[in-house]
Amino acid sequence: MADTVFLKPEEFLMREGEESTNMYYLQSGTLAIYKLKGQAEQQIGTIYAGELVGEMSFLDKKPRSASVKAIQESTLVVVPLEKFQSYLDTQPAWYKALIDTLLDRLRRANTRVKFEI
Repeated sequence: MADTVFLKPEEFLMREGEESTNMYYLQSGTLAIYKLKGQAEQQIGTIYAGELVGEMSFLDKKPRSASVKAIQESTLVVVPLEKFQSYLDTQPAWYKALIDTLLDRLRRANTRVKFEI
């Protein structure tokens, strides 16, 4: 059985810069995505039920690129890294290269967003 995380409004799921490889599926609720600008956090996006969160660090094992906290009560399911890695290991090399390329481009875009906020 998958692990479940319950968040109350204003409770953080993750913080920008943290080391973590968990990915989550948002079953219910709404989450806000924040980036640091100086000492302040600015909301740059929203995650709704049925979406994933934490996928970048899950896939490339790099620190969190943003902070995420609950806007309303939320229920999330932890996606097991081991199961995903087992699946990924059965895929052709180009599939992993595709994921790595997309992640690299997305992280570079996130860096630009951080300075433009």
